[in-house]
Amino acid sequence: MTVIVAVGSETLGHAVPPFTSHAISVSLPTWRDNVGYEEGEKRVVEAMVTGYPRFFIHLSIQKLAIICEQKFGINGEKCLLCPSKRAADHCRAFILSRAGLAGISTHVRLVQYCICPDDSPSQLSYSQGAVSPARVGLHIVLFPGDIFPIAKQFWQHTGMGISSRLADHCLALLDSQQPQSPATPPQSPISSRSPFMALNRHYFVKHVPKAPSLGNGGCKSSILHSASRPETLSRDQTTYIEERYGRNLPLSAGEYAKRALRRRIAGVLVHDTMDDGPQGPSAGALDVEVGPSSRGIKDVAEDDVFLFPTGMTAIWSAHQLALAVRPKAKSVCFGFPYTDTLKILEKWGPGCHFLGNGLDSDIDTLENIIEQELRENPSTSPILALFTEFPSNPLLRSPDISRLRALADKYDFLLVIDDTIGNFVNIEALPYADITVSSLSKIFSGCANTMGGSLVLNPQGRHYIALKQYLSVNYEDNYFNEDALFMERNSRDFAQRIHIIDANTQAVCDFLRSRSLAGNTTHQGNIVVKEVYYPKYTTSSNYARCQLPHSGYGGLFSVTFTSLVASQAFFDALPCQKGPSLGTNFTLACPYTILAHFNELEWAAGYGVEEGLVRISVGMEEREVLMRWFEVALSAADAAVAGAN
Repeated sequence: MTVIVAVGSETLGHAVPPFTSHAISVSLPTWRDNVGYEEGEKRVVEAMVTGYPRFFIHLSIQKLAIICEQKFGINGEKCLLCPSKRAADHCRAFILSRAGLAGISTHVRLVQYCICPDDSPSQLSYSQGAVSPARVGLHIVLFPGDIFPIAKQFWQHTGMGISSRLADHCLALLDSQQPQSPATPPQSPISSRSPFMALNRHYFVKHVPKAPSLGNGGCKSSILHSASRPETLSRDQTTYIEERYGRNLPLSAGEYAKRALRRRIAGVLVHDTMDDGPQGPSAGALDVEVGPSSRGIKDVAEDDVFLFPTGMTAIWSAHQLALAVRPKAKSVCFGFPYTDTLKILEKWGPGCHFLGNGLDSDIDTLENIIEQELRENPSTSPILALFTEFPSNPLLRSPDISRLRALADKYDFLLVIDDTIGNFVNIEALPYADITVSSLSKIFSGCANTMGGSLVLNPQGRHYIALKQYLSVNYEDNYFNEDALFMERNSRDFAQRIHIIDANTQAVCDFLRSRSLAGNTTHQGNIVVKEVYYPKYTTSSNYARCQLPHSGYGGLFSVTFTSLVASQAFFDALPCQKGPSLGTNFTLACPYTILAHFNELEWAAGYGVEEGLVRISVGMEEREVLMRWFEVALSAADAAVAGAN
């Protein structure tokens, strides 16, 4: 196993990891940069060449969208690109619904575009959403440009737009049709609409590149250097990297990769392997040895695992599944979640009850809500499903999952658990859940260069048969094969990586908490750390109910400070990568509340998510290096507070 040492990138707006064409994070190295990003500050906005894929439309996708708008658009229409007709239908319905609620009369058109490199007729038949080296079925959602802010909510909340790798694949096919491309691409559809510049800050970039020529830099590099020049690689360099790290399997091997992923997530692989077979990953071969699942539930099989392009697509799909098989009712969001989970429950279906603290007292409140609903409407189902994170992001709170399970059984609602942060090496959440969902983009991948999500059904659940039957008929595989190939290869050593990260994180958290108001017993002098949020200290008894033997507490923690000055100084001085996302093999920090709740700081603070909260995802660096980093950052916070007094 190669341990990654991540050297902090100071290049604002560039990829994290550096030199990675499909990176899922972006460098925002200072507190001021993060605030400027949220405020739409020109200095920051114009530096952005990438970003988290659900918030920032990748430059390759932007370029493909411009081509589609020029070919199919009318009167300045803009578009979003979807991988299937069904996804495009959902996008259209969402735009029309949200526009109607805003009192806006508009239209949305759908166009199906078959991209064939040999100039075959576009009517050529193909499987819906299927991708092959020969042709691609692309589904284009066209709408008036002035409602882009509404349309982009669908892209962000659901993660159901096309991936950047699929966009590159489409552009390559189009290049084979039209080798002579314009010297200068037209202006970005986002940047051309100045009235929405601030609203669309997550999507705005200075320019659209002429060609998607960035390399796919492998995550196995031992040192990730700071980006000091444009992150472009020659075709030869890209080819070398692909071949050096064995990522040049054909797209047809994607089905083997997906089978291997489902088996790995189901925990049924008896002997996982680092090798590839003649056609694809050997863990996905038909004759590979499988056995009982390690997920804590009898009879879990690979066909109980469903893959999605992103973690949010898995969550959105879990909610849609609940709406399809259970009587219509409000859902419950239990605990303060990652922001888009709450948005999904609010914007689709009948709405939700939000119990944002996620403490034991909220379970009592929930039961009172249910009883009140039953008194008012005794013949209806009071709750559709309860969604919760175990532990939560960013406060690392673990709900009393046994009480929630008992409540779900008593009142007959679904329990959906997001186990991304805990991960299934450290915890067993599936025995308590009807459905578990996870963002594979995080620690399961670790490399921050591909997206993915999973949904797992509990075969022992009361509603398993109904859920499975519905998915057997209605599940649609929109996970692009090349993304699956990267995910499969990245995840082969995820269990070993988690144990290293668990140990690193506990050492860092123990150090910081010993210097905090909450945990200090011996340190003399000024204390600037208020609290360290980490499952070892935060609702630890609840976490212990699901914790596996000889496992840790995960790689994520959050820290709050006695003043905003201390938060800013600590963050700016911390010599690691800075940007959104988590679960990376390298340490990654962000001022979480600034990025996720900038326009609702007071509301977030009401649930304990303070403005100055810093969230840190610990990586695989050498322990001594990590400890020095946090000592440096803490000293800077001490000095800043002393200087301010």
